[in-house]
Amino acid sequence: MTTAVAKPKPKSPAAPAKKKSKLTWPVVLLLIAGALVLFAAVGAITGNHGLTSSGQIGAALSSAVPIAMAGLGGLWAERAGVVNIGLEGMMVAGTFCGAWAGFLVNPWVGLLAGMAGGALGGLLHALITVTFGVDHIVSGVGINLLVPGICAYVNRIYYKDYVADGAGANQSPPADSLPTFTVPGLSGWLGDIEQHHWFLVSDVAGILRGLTTELSVVTLIAGAFLVASYFVLWRTVFGLRLRSCGENPTAAESLGVNVYKYKYLAVISSGAFAGLGGAYLSLVAAHFYRDGQTQGRGFIGLAAMIFGNWMPGGLAAGAGLFGFTDSLQLRDADSVHVLLLVVAIAMALLALWQFYRRKFTAGAISIVVAGGVALWYATTDAVQRPLIVATPYVITLVVLALAAQRLRMPKADGQIYRKGQAK
Repeated sequence: MTTAVAKPKPKSPAAPAKKKSKLTWPVVLLLIAGALVLFAAVGAITGNHGLTSSGQIGAALSSAVPIAMAGLGGLWAERAGVVNIGLEGMMVAGTFCGAWAGFLVNPWVGLLAGMAGGALGGLLHALITVTFGVDHIVSGVGINLLVPGICAYVNRIYYKDYVADGAGANQSPPADSLPTFTVPGLSGWLGDIEQHHWFLVSDVAGILRGLTTELSVVTLIAGAFLVASYFVLWRTVFGLRLRSCGENPTAAESLGVNVYKYKYLAVISSGAFAGLGGAYLSLVAAHFYRDGQTQGRGFIGLAAMIFGNWMPGGLAAGAGLFGFTDSLQLRDADSVHVLLLVVAIAMALLALWQFYRRKFTAGAISIVVAGGVALWYATTDAVQRPLIVATPYVITLVVLALAAQRLRMPKADGQIYRKGQAK
């Protein structure tokens, strides 16, 4: 008697996974050039060149600095595997400590004090999450509630004897200003070109003038930190070990990496960067501490970090975008109204691109949005003030929704790590 044994059917080879297209530098430069042409064309059509004026770009850069520093703090922490939504509270600590030391000593010491205040918040977050293993979100929320309350209370107690110096119930006395930097000769030459309103040329001149005129020294420091962070995290052994703690801490430990130490260093650095962003608000943007001064910029910084896919370059682009929308409330309402036309044309072009790639549903949605925004522009003369104030937060949600498919967070981000744990 024989028993027939069925041979297992050979497994069909799995279909190769589709590779996600990446934004290469040529594509990025092409998108930037297209955006410049679009802004220049809208400016020529409407006669309003405010969106590319040097004043608008300077205001956008000023608004982008604290967002970028908060985002850089989030990048350092999350690359080591620690979610830090307490950046808002650490920024508040930076605003208070920076204004306090800036008033008592000088603004340079205020910058260091702001970073130290944020670093203390980072140390507290590291102690709670890394040592005691508390959920990262819970710890961050606690810091966001605790630090602003402490700063507001101390402000009311400490500065009550400095009313004559400009202190109030919810703000500190003003501190001295930090120096600014302007490229000699270039600013005036670019200003002359900007005033001629030549197509595209004057727009580029206005942008360059805004980036080279009356720059705060803190802006230069922030830019240096962004560049240095890339080299430290991606071009050094220290950075490789730190990032390995956010990807696979168990494997890093097996190779002799002190995971706890690197997580502590990353989260403390995270707080220091957020504190620098807070000190910028109280020493450069306003020259004093005020309750509610950060206005959610710590959370917008996190959004910029996510938009940038946990990379310094993408983070800088996200901070620039959110800084531009945040600065709109400082400009005239006509420029904001013109921005509606820019958005309508951009969405129409996006719809054409999606139809070309046979993404008909996404294309239909884009064309509906384009038509709605165009109708809004055609039937109104101005954008209401509350909508302008809400623009940064709306743009944050929209951009994150559109960029979600391209994101790749560190694999161990937010996980509770214990030394010697199994993989």
